Amino acid sequence: QVQLVESGGGSVQAGGSLRLSCAASGYTYSSYYMAWFRQAPGKEREGVAVLGSDGRTRYADSVNGRFTISRDNAKNTLYLQMNSLKSEDTAMYYCAAGSWLRLERMFFDYWGQGTQVTVSS
Repeated sequence: QVQLVESGGGSVQAGGSLRLSCAASGYTYSSYYMAWFRQAPGKEREGVAVLGSDGRTRYADSVNGRFTISRDNAKNTLYLQMNSLKSEDTAMYYCAAGSWLRLERMFFDYWGQGTQVTVSS
């Protein structure tokens, strides 16, 4: 059974940094596209960044240049380094596994439970 477990969320002031982690188990981790999504209260879940096993990435315009997605296949772990955080980055962040280099929710089959990120201005 596929399991994705996020960690690393917390509270930070605007301009600060956080690194999220997602530990994966139960499947061939390296064969999937891995992504981060986020959902703020009252808003739709949106794709933040996606990373393929070949190293290709795609970022949402709102985070491009500030966030970096990476993976350690030996540890079955996905990361999201978030720098220059803004109050509008406040959301629940979810890790997801799928089969496309896309940022739309419909292309992802497996989801974690989320980790909360709160950025205060």
